[in-house]
Amino acid sequence: MIRSYTGKKTVGGDSKTVQDALVVESPLAIYINGDPITVTMQTPGNEIELAVGLLIAEGIIKRNNPLPQFQLLEKENLLEIHFEIPDFESNSINQRTLLSISSCGICGKTEWSSPSGLPLPPAHLQFSIESCFDLMSKAQPNFEQSGGLHAAALFDDQGKMICCFEDIGRHNAVDKCVGFQYAQLNPKKLGLITVSGRISYEIIAKCFMAKIPVIAAVSAPSSLAVDFAKEWGIQLFAFCRENRFTQYA
Repeated sequence: MIRSYTGKKTVGGDSKTVQDALVVESPLAIYINGDPITVTMQTPGNEIELAVGLLIAEGIIKRNNPLPQFQLLEKENLLEIHFEIPDFESNSINQRTLLSISSCGICGKTEWSSPSGLPLPPAHLQFSIESCFDLMSKAQPNFEQSGGLHAAALFDDQGKMICCFEDIGRHNAVDKCVGFQYAQLNPKKLGLITVSGRISYEIIAKCFMAKIPVIAAVSAPSSLAVDFAKEWGIQLFAFCRENRFTQYA
């Protein structure tokens, strides 16, 4: 979602009034069984997918379980999603006691721990990463207008795009893809996710929890992203632009 704002643009000492398209950023509160879990900043739209993807990444919603009941409440300048999860215990997770900002997927946590589990099985993809980025680029209408949005696109193991979402937060776009895929009645086997920005630890962790075996990013990975990609069996490609890429894991 974008909105038009007035600004004064100066070039070479000359100023003029302009109307620019800016990305909307708004808070989303997530509750489970009446307990507040987090407030995350996001671009409005697909809030259910975002919340479900985030809860999968946290291990609260299990990938093979049915979607829990939920209620979406709209309040002044705030959306609330209330999930009903019978077996959930509020003291069983690391609750986020602070605001989770749109640039960081783990901000607000009181302590840090990494997911555990067996490495993902090797993926053998028979399609080009470049073609996937071409498809993602065509599915970013709001970025074309504002230049202020990230995107993530999820592909099956045959290279067909399952979904693509834009958001002010890189990790939010990934969560929306994961949440969308979870809600499908006939989920396809996952092959690859493309991301428009850099890759840091939290995106690797989200993909591990969602069982996405390959990640490709336009920009650089962090050292921790590479370390955990190797540990979790995730193939990691970065600097995917201008017909080139670097594989780190």
